Amino acid sequence: MKPLLWAKRLLLAGVALLLIYQFWLFGWVLWWKWSNPDLTRFMEIRIEELRRQQPEAQLRKQWVPYDRISLHLKRAIVAAEDARFVDHEGFDWEGIQQAIEKNQKKGRVVAGGSTISQQLAKNLFLTPARTPWRKAEEAVITLMLEAVWSKERIFEVYLNVIEWGNGVFGAEAAARHYYGVAAAQLSREQAARLAGMVPSPRFYDRNRNAPGLARKTAIILARMPSADLP
Repeated sequence: MKPLLWAKRLLLAGVALLLIYQFWLFGWVLWWKWSNPDLTRFMEIRIEELRRQQPEAQLRKQWVPYDRISLHLKRAIVAAEDARFVDHEGFDWEGIQQAIEKNQKKGRVVAGGSTISQQLAKNLFLTPARTPWRKAEEAVITLMLEAVWSKERIFEVYLNVIEWGNGVFGAEAAARHYYGVAAAQLSREQAARLAGMVPSPRFYDRNRNAPGLARKTAIILARMPSADLP
């Protein structure tokens, strides 16, 4: 009976640790409802990578309130990343199904289907690794964010923390890095181009004239007028 008893104790200990970890995450979610995140997990990963090559490297980031981010950029991001953002509760099941069908047709992963809320959950706490555990944890954190924060708060934090280039994070740093203007001053075309960079920001930072980016920008521009914002 002793091995069975120890196995049961180990299982209970594992469950207890998992619960403690979830409460720790929820504590941060509650705190960031009112306090702005200074450093996310993705930022930590990138600064570690940069400092292996250049010990004095720093991230480029500057927090700006929601009302100081261009309306064009907000519309462009929703149009490009999550057209049903204001309507869903964290998961776009129709978008996920479409992504699965597209991937099956291509025979490889070409579409994700992640919502803005899911992307934010990953950026705040997790790593880029594509594992079942990470996806499960991403789903749990997404539910926390949607339960505690307003859609506007989710979008505000998202726009301030997502990666937009090599060591470039957030709308303000991106606007200044690519166009030399504040996030509030971005034009429709500039906003659409920045939105097109989001899935592969470091690639487009190095390849700013990539033909694929121009095509994506045109598609996003066409979709922007119908984008619903929180």
